[in-house]
Formats: sequence, structure tokens, C-alpha cells
Amino acid sequence: MASSLSTCFLCTHSFKLKSLPTNKSSSLTTKPPCFTLPRVRFSPKAYKHDESASTTDSVETPPLQQSSPKPPQNPFSSLLHPLRNGWLKYDELWMEILSIALPAAVALAADPIASLIDTAFVGHIGAVELAAVGVSTSVFNLVSKVFNVPLLNITTSFVAEEQALISKEEDISGTGKSQNKKLLASVSTSLALAATLGIAETVALSLGSGIIMNIMGIPADSLMRGPAQQFLTLRAFGAPAIVIALAVQGTFRGFMDTKTPLYAVGAGNFLNVILDPILIFLLGLGVGGAAIATVISEYLIAFILLWKLSDQVLLIPFDFDGRKLFSYLKSGGFLLGRTLAVFITMTLTTSIAAKLGPIPMAGHQICMQVWLSISLLTDALALAGQALLAGSYSLGNYAQARLIIYRVIQIGLGVGITLSIILFFGFGAFTSLFTTDSEVLDVARSGLLFVAGSQPVNALAFVIDGIYYGVSDFEYAAYSMVLAGLFSSIFLLVVGPIFGLPGVWAGLFIFMTLRVLAGVSRLSSKRGPWNVIWYKDGPQD
Repeated sequence: MASSLSTCFLCTHSFKLKSLPTNKSSSLTTKPPCFTLPRVRFSPKAYKHDESASTTDSVETPPLQQSSPKPPQNPFSSLLHPLRNGWLKYDELWMEILSIALPAAVALAADPIASLIDTAFVGHIGAVELAAVGVSTSVFNLVSKVFNVPLLNITTSFVAEEQALISKEEDISGTGKSQNKKLLASVSTSLALAATLGIAETVALSLGSGIIMNIMGIPADSLMRGPAQQFLTLRAFGAPAIVIALAVQGTFRGFMDTKTPLYAVGAGNFLNVILDPILIFLLGLGVGGAAIATVISEYLIAFILLWKLSDQVLLIPFDFDGRKLFSYLKSGGFLLGRTLAVFITMTLTTSIAAKLGPIPMAGHQICMQVWLSISLLTDALALAGQALLAGSYSLGNYAQARLIIYRVIQIGLGVGITLSIILFFGFGAFTSLFTTDSEVLDVARSGLLFVAGSQPVNALAFVIDGIYYGVSDFEYAAYSMVLAGLFSSIFLLVVGPIFGLPGVWAGLFIFMTLRVLAGVSRLSSKRGPWNVIWYKDGPQD
């Protein structure tokens, strides 16, 4: 999340701002938007653009005081001075970010590793079956990325906000942390949406598998048609488990607990690896056995997560909130558009590379696998920033919110530079793990500057996403991504066919750079939530 911070917003110490003397009449008497207390209906966020607009939808927010006579001209200019006042300071906040990000990174890596093992088992059946499973898996992953992942991100933010407000109320009342289970509207609404979405995906994918195969270019007389359709139909029955598990993972992330999802995902993937050889070879179920093993593991993950969640949250009775549902649907619509913009841009790069021939396409695929896999580390960091920021922002603790933003930017940039250095020296060895074909290796290694050089920009882009989500700035996240994708796609269509893979890689770099620039513009603005984050201090009690 790159940008230019102001000289009065320097590193860690810059958050200790001197307040002007104020009288009671000058304070705003509102509480942070988003949520009130548990069992109370919550209103969607409404941003305040000036101090006179102090109420929204009858939701009150806590007193705010001006933090300085002159608000910073550009809150991110202090990134130009990264070595001053606590660069990568190992304080309590740094350790809290690390404790959330590391388990999340391992959990994010668990699924791709299990998929590789899955692919290895299917590959021993035959080339046709392997290709068929590849087609069906790509369809299933596309549906999950477009419809399911937005629910995960929204749940994380909403639960973190509601949980922070509950903890604040317990502190004010002097009761301390309650040992009783809580009934959270954000959790109930998320689970209801997850169940509905999962059932709809099962019906659509199972009944429409034949139509989907035709769309994917696999005719009825193709050798791949039978196994591909069988695998997709069986995998569709795991959709409810997948969506519910993602919703519960979002809840645990909102609680800033990324260890529980790690254990659940690890257990499910371990079972999948055990069941694969038994069902595929021992029982002779072939491709169908691979699908069944995956579905069983998905239900195990969902069961473990729901079981652990029931220790903290009341799952029954169900506290369904119509206004909360509207917030989910509205935010989900924005993130759906954002996800589609990313998907279209990435698909376009693959299409242009494929037209260059099998050797360039194979080299490009290796570069993309490394490029995307490395992003798991910064995705986990973005997740940590999102959960912490959502809690501070919902309480109106804007000084702490600024500190979180600044610190995740620092760590993200540091991680990006570190990954860039590692890849500059180790990318050649990494490419050898994918193939022994000398021509493909030459093409892949020619992408060194793209894969390694873009890591700092990638890291900042992913961390910016987490900051958007932490303050529920989903609308801007969507519009900025659509515009970045549009400009990058135009560049790819014009330059890609002329310059080949260098043009494709340049287009991807421009895509990530535009995302960062859009983030710089938004975070340094006085619009939406950033007006209060940069220019107000919340209650210190």
C-alpha cells in the first residue's frame, strides 16, 4: 500500500498527536457506524464527509476530537522516510500482525499443495483423465473465486467490527470478557447466505454440467467429456460445505484467530490425501473416487470449523437481520464486480500467451505459477491488517487505525523487497522444478525481471486490498479494480500481440501498479472513511 505520507504523520511516534483545547460543545456525539451492541439491529455504514453530519440511520458514534490544528496534507509522505522512527519495529502490534498472518499463510498454502497431490494421483490414471479433471477443477475454482471468496472477505470485516464493539461494551460495563456464548447477527447472516449460495451452486453445477462442458469446448464425442462431467457433477455436492467453511473461516478471522482454520484445513487435506489412493485405485472408482475423496474432506473441514465456532457463538437460535443481509448483498455485489475484473484481465493474459504457441505458453505458465504462489504471503498480511483495522475503525479509535495502516504498509513493503531479492537469485532453480525442457526453461527464465521485480508492487497492492476491506470501502475497491483492469486489458490487446510475452508481462505489471496508484489516491484523500481516519482521533478510554 504505497503512497506518500505527510511529515506530521511520521512512523510510529507520529500518532501521538497534540490535541487542541476543546470544549464540550465542539465534540461530536456520535458512535462509530456499522454496528451497535449484540442482539440489536445494526445499520449499514454511512460515511461522514464533514463534522456537521454527525448522525446516520439513528446510529450514534463516540466523541471525536480534532487531533491537530492542521490536518496532514498527504498522510503517506512519511513512507519516503522508512528508516526513521521505528522502521520494522518489533513491538506488540508487529507481533500481533505476525501471529495472525503466519497461520493464515500456511492455511492458504495448504489447498494448493493438496491440489498438486490430487493431480499427481489422477495423473497415474491416464492423460485423458488428468486433462478432464483439469477442466472441471478450473470451472469449480472459477465459481468459488467469483461467488464464495467475496463472502469470506465481507464476513471477516463485519465480524471483526461487531466483536470489537462487544468487547468495548464489556470493558465499559466492567464485566470483563463474558464466558457466555454470543449471538452475533453478522455470523448468522453470513451462515444463512453461505448455505443458500452453496445449495444453489450444487444445483447449477450438477444439473448444468453438460451445458458447462459444451461452453468449455468439450463436445459430447470427446474422450474427456465423460470423466470431466462425472468429476464436476460429484464435486458439485461439496459446494455447500465449501461455502459454509469459508464463511466460518471469515468469522474466525474476524476474531483474529487464524490457527483454528489452519488445523481444520490441515485435517481435511490430510484425509483427502489418504482417501485418494484408496478410492481411485483400491476400489477402482477412478476420477469419481478423486471427486468423492475431495467432497468428504470438504465436509470434514466444515464440520470441524462449525464445531469449534459453536464453542464461542450461538448457532441456534438464528439471529437473522434484514439490514445486515442488505449490507452483505451490497458489499458482495461490489466485490463480485472486482473479482470479475481481475479474472477477465488474468484470462486475457493467458489467452494472448496461448496464441504465441505451446513453448511460450508453457514458460508463461511457470512464471505465473511462481508469481501467484508468492502472493499467498502478502495475502496473509493483508488479512491480518483487515481484521485489526476493522476492529479499531469500528470503535472510532482512529489513532490506532492509522498505526495499523502504517505498520502493515511497512511490513508489506519489506516482505515484497525480500521476496524480490530471493527470486532474483533463486528463480532459475525454481523453474527447474516444473520442467526439464530447455526451451521452456529459457522462456520462463526470461521472465525473471517480471516475476522478481514486481514483488514490491504486488505486496503493496495486496496490502491495500486488506486496508480497503478493513474499513468496508468495498465500493471504491470495486470501481478502482474495474478501471485498472480496463486500462491494462487495452494495453495487453495492443502491445501483447506485437511484443509477445514481454508485452504480456508488462501489461500485468501495469495492472498491479495501477492498483497501487489507486490505493495511494484513495488512502490520501478526504473522502469516505478516510476523512475521519486521517483527520480525527477517537476516544482514548
